[in-house]
Amino acid sequence: MRRVVVTGLGAITPIGNSVEEFWNAAKAGQVGIGEITRFDTTDYKVKLAAEVKGFEPGDFMDKKAARRMEPFCQLAVAAARQAWEDAGLRMEREDPYRVGVSIGSGIGSLQAMEREHARLLAGGPRKVNPLLVPLMISNMAAGNVSIQFGCRGKSINVVTACATGTHSIGEAFRSIQHGEADVMLAGGAESSVTPLGIAGFTALTALSESTDPLRASLPFDLERSGFVMGEGAGVVVLEEREHALARGARIYGEVAGYGATSDAYHITSPAEDGAGAAKAMELAMAEAGVAPEQVDYLNAHGTGTHHNDLFETRAVRLAFGAQAENLKISSTKSMVGHLLGAAGGVEFIACVKSLEEGRLHPTAGYRVPDPECSLNYLPEGYQGEIRCCLTNSLGFGGHNATLCVKKYSE
Repeated sequence: MRRVVVTGLGAITPIGNSVEEFWNAAKAGQVGIGEITRFDTTDYKVKLAAEVKGFEPGDFMDKKAARRMEPFCQLAVAAARQAWEDAGLRMEREDPYRVGVSIGSGIGSLQAMEREHARLLAGGPRKVNPLLVPLMISNMAAGNVSIQFGCRGKSINVVTACATGTHSIGEAFRSIQHGEADVMLAGGAESSVTPLGIAGFTALTALSESTDPLRASLPFDLERSGFVMGEGAGVVVLEEREHALARGARIYGEVAGYGATSDAYHITSPAEDGAGAAKAMELAMAEAGVAPEQVDYLNAHGTGTHHNDLFETRAVRLAFGAQAENLKISSTKSMVGHLLGAAGGVEFIACVKSLEEGRLHPTAGYRVPDPECSLNYLPEGYQGEIRCCLTNSLGFGGHNATLCVKKYSE
């Protein structure tokens, strides 16, 4: 198997529109949740979301091209631009058929669906935008990124709900391992803070109805009451090690393992015993050649719903045994909310930055311990050497994905 390293990072998040801004805010425990500004919430029970702030598509792409992209695609292209430039890649020096894209979106454009449905009802079918379908469908994040950068290799859109970003990075890792590509742009993008998005998740009783931004997204806290909808994008450059070394690239870390399983249990609830998620963690550790005691940190899925956090805690205990008590765990969602298909990309970046700086961000807002979730969730963060991280994503439908990323060594 070919070794795969991380050489570029890009992020647009509710707490910063660059990796540096995001990571500095995360280390400080800054919460990016506030009142919804995208639409009037008068008739909605849910009033809060974690929106991206001050984002200008024209800063990252041609304005004419941006107008033909829905928000989730704009976010994907912006994060990919950051990652591409961070990696120092130049397409004229690459075989474009060896450069691929694996960027997913769990939902695609609810904005386009809502807008064109209103036109259909008001004026009939002839009023519907002829570009509705290519604007709406979720594969257009990967499609637009490949067009923007001239990536002619493998281009895929993994859609596994909340596990989308992590599966996308995992499948990019596999593509490079098996010789299908030398470079992959990988991650996820989502923008679903819309009337239908909020109404749908509210009807599912999945969202927090708190009106206090600091007591809304509370992973593993006894007072947790649901997740907070977020939006953004996280994209990384993965590269075959020898290819990266040959061009003198900076290497942030090495993707060492990937585990993917299914609960085969329920369309929204994780398996109650955590067995599926535990197996994904075990598979990732086994491929990476690490024992539980060698894992320093777990970036948990940690949504702030009762079931997820309880069952994920059980999964950690299954996968790590007695070592679970020593494992450092935190949830990025405590600050940025749940980015759905983008969550895994942003959380993977948090792991890479943790390796680089020896710093773990806190689970912001964690205050009231839950006796059934009694592990170390880092309410104050942590500083010290970090050599090996896992990151979990668990999606509706029972989709489980875990990545293992390690400090790079020759």
